[in-house]
Amino acid sequence: MMISTIWHDANLTLAFLLELVAYGALAWWGMRSGRSRMGKVLRAAGAVAAAAVLWALFAAPAATFQVVALAVIAEIAVYGAAAMAFLRVGYPRVAVAFPVVVVVNMLLVHFT
Repeated sequence: MMISTIWHDANLTLAFLLELVAYGALAWWGMRSGRSRMGKVLRAAGAVAAAAVLWALFAAPAATFQVVALAVIAEIAVYGAAAMAFLRVGYPRVAVAFPVVVVVNMLLVHFT
């Protein structure tokens, strides 16, 4: 296996992990906001479900709609919401670092 293939596969794996981190951040935000336990659970589940549906429709490798512009918009929406979630739960440094790591990873995935 060539080094470039290993590098590309590692970046694809990181891209998947960043997607999971985004879902986790949205769930964490949902559980930290709201007043009742049911409200917290519904907000967390709703945020994750909305992000997952958006991703599946537009940004996933086997997305329903294969339009590059829509994929970029969906990724910005999901990762941006995750960054805002980190900010709202009290982690401003992570809220800044997370999108930077996402952008660097996207560049490496698409240009290596």
